[in-house]
Amino acid sequence: MKRLFSSAVLIPIAAVLSAYLLTDTLRAQRNSTSLSALPLAAADPADNPTTPEKVELGRLLFWDPILSGNRDVACSTCHHPDFGYAENIDISIGVDGVGLGRARRFAPATTIPFVQRNSQTILNTAFNGIDAEGHQDSVTAPMFWDLRASGLEEQAILPIMTLEEMRGHGYSEQEIVPEVVRRLESIAEYRELFAAAFGGVEPVNDENLGKALAAFQRTLIANNSPFDRYMRGDTSALTQLQRRGMREFERVGCVNCHSGPMFSDFKLHVLGVGDNAKRSDPDVGFEGTNAFRTPSLRNLAYTAPYMHSGILTDLDDVLDFYDRGGRRRGRGRGNGSVNVNVDRDELDPLFRRLGDVDDSEREIIAFLGALNDDDFDRRVPDSVPSGLNPGGRID
Repeated sequence: MKRLFSSAVLIPIAAVLSAYLLTDTLRAQRNSTSLSALPLAAADPADNPTTPEKVELGRLLFWDPILSGNRDVACSTCHHPDFGYAENIDISIGVDGVGLGRARRFAPATTIPFVQRNSQTILNTAFNGIDAEGHQDSVTAPMFWDLRASGLEEQAILPIMTLEEMRGHGYSEQEIVPEVVRRLESIAEYRELFAAAFGGVEPVNDENLGKALAAFQRTLIANNSPFDRYMRGDTSALTQLQRRGMREFERVGCVNCHSGPMFSDFKLHVLGVGDNAKRSDPDVGFEGTNAFRTPSLRNLAYTAPYMHSGILTDLDDVLDFYDRGGRRRGRGRGNGSVNVNVDRDELDPLFRRLGDVDDSEREIIAFLGALNDDDFDRRVPDSVPSGLNPGGRID
């Protein structure tokens, strides 16, 4: 039998076939240039390397109500592991609150308002600011809905200073952090823990308080979702429906803002989401522009309700809002979710140019489910050095 191809011809044919027979994963990695898996570890800032001593101190501080003006609320009250280190209510109740999650309520006769915005998860905030290539600066990492802090060290202190979150009426913004430092200094166990973590002559200070809380928060990582495993080469990690959803997520334009390993560009956008009726004052966002930072889409299964005002109860509502492009509907679903103080020509152009999201709702929601990772640290300390109830009045 005559040979039809020489070995010299067979080699390039084999190369072509090999290139054609790329796995779905490799195609996704090549085509989804804006999406990628999270790194296996988070980077520390140069002046705050993570150590076991800092992490353990930070965990206790995170759960200790001694950081609040009234000694009744802790960081963990509104960022609880049961809710993916977020909260399952629209906007939080901080100072003068009792109970946990949806059961939380104000104590009688309080004059404290609701917290201004929805409590975002602190899972994976160690990766805030990371871009599609994996570049990140831990010091300048954007924090909060309005970017009012950079880096976890700065972010950790601001809730202590905020009236409705942790400060209360008993202290001014200038007084509360020194007061908290004095409280910590008065407890022998905290003096020992700060000395072990930081050394120095006076280790109990506001800078080290922020560093310890930040060190603990950098350990709260959920970076092995089905999407992450898929992008790292496990072709079975995503279902066919989820793979279609990823393509639709990109096609309709969600990826224009929800990009990179954290599914956020960490930029400010005006979407015209309605205010929460529990707050009497309108929320005008970053410097009065009605702009808010793009949130991460990771672990959405734990973090409903959604948006900065928490007024969209589930992912169906969110996609419906995007499908309408900021326009009102009648009395049906979604009415009231549009901010009456934001004109349509003020909306972000990327928002107005979204494709028909509604036609792909099932696939996109399935894909968003692939961003959930249940394997994260849920440990709650049995006690904290102050002797107060871990988490505050959450029982």
